[in-house]
Amino acid sequence: MAESAAPFAFEFVQRARSPQQAGTIIAMTGYRETAGGRFAQRQTAPLIVPLIISFGTPFLIALGREPEASDRQLSFAAGLYPGPVYIESDGGAACVQVDFTPLGAYRVFGGAVTELAGRMVAIADVLGHDGHRLRERLGAAPSWQRRFDLIEDFVLRRIGRPPSPEIVFAYRRLAQTGGAARITALAGEIGWSRKHLVDRFRSELGLPPKALARLMRFHRASRLAQSGAAGGWAGIAAETGYADQAHLAREFVEFAGEPPTAWARRLALTDSRLVRVEDELADW
Repeated sequence: MAESAAPFAFEFVQRARSPQQAGTIIAMTGYRETAGGRFAQRQTAPLIVPLIISFGTPFLIALGREPEASDRQLSFAAGLYPGPVYIESDGGAACVQVDFTPLGAYRVFGGAVTELAGRMVAIADVLGHDGHRLRERLGAAPSWQRRFDLIEDFVLRRIGRPPSPEIVFAYRRLAQTGGAARITALAGEIGWSRKHLVDRFRSELGLPPKALARLMRFHRASRLAQSGAAGGWAGIAAETGYADQAHLAREFVEFAGEPPTAWARRLALTDSRLVRVEDELADW
């Protein structure tokens, strides 16, 4: 199936994280398409855990492949996934997207983060009746700002205990080093075996530490490419710790679904509001 153009007419309203939500929510986005058509987007492997609350026509969304008619997604949460996300819409989509940090997602979803990893789970299945009621209230709200207020109140009521201190320490160390910290060394600093650290990462964040480290390095390379500050792909590969430019290219194919040059061309033709740039991760 040929990929059609990204949406060209839409509302896009965003609220940055508040001090109360720091470390839990990165941003909340209101999105509404305002012109009919058949539109396609491709997002690189995210380092966020999104909650999508829809009150328009359903998106078609698939992980790692182009979606089919059976891939209709209404309101759902999705966990970390180390691959590209393909999205299609018909011009009638409308939703609020809440982007949780991986550490913050555990505070909101608890142990369900393992069920979300690499999946999209309906809001009623992950949040129960409260999630269904939230979707109804957002659909009836008169403005984006009112919707954001409702979501902030909802999240504050649900926030529970954080991940274990050892996982928080290890995740932040990985983030601070752009994914370069050695997993065995991290386990040693904590006083755990490597196997125990891997098991706990899976149970509290949904992915093992090596997979998260690769995602962090990839996103660092993406940010450098978008800033134009690293002197070409070879310079980006060297600065971010890839063995060579070919290694970087393989990671782009895996996480973005295309080689770096094709990724850059596509982004240059996409409305900047639809281009996700992952923030620096050290305070996550």
